[in-house]
Amino acid sequence: MFPESSMALTHMLVVSDLSSAKTFYSDVLGAEVYREYGGTSCVLSFLGTWLLLVTGGEPTQDKPNTTFAPPHDPDRVSHAMTIRVPDCVAAYKTLHERGAMFLTPPVDWGAEIRCFFRDPDGHLWEISEAR
Repeated sequence: MFPESSMALTHMLVVSDLSSAKTFYSDVLGAEVYREYGGTSCVLSFLGTWLLLVTGGEPTQDKPNTTFAPPHDPDRVSHAMTIRVPDCVAAYKTLHERGAMFLTPPVDWGAEIRCFFRDPDGHLWEISEAR
């Protein structure tokens, strides 16, 4: 069957510097390093899911014509990840104190308070409080 309960979803992020990305995800977001592979990838456990940080790479036999590269322009986003939090302002303060660089402070939209930050390579993250 597909999907089945034994499966897990991993979100892959291509990074330019594995060491600084790993530091950001562990020290700022609090992700736990699960495993590292040969200096080119790192698996992190975060909020019940897996994050796989990988350095860029050229096409391979199983992905011909596909090159892995970090975002070229952080202001043009094709995906983002959202962390639903119970208190956006408190989460913002904590992450900001740990070194997260936010685009703006939290904005109150009525039914939601949210704000966005980027990792060192420009991958976009959102923290959001639903009311």
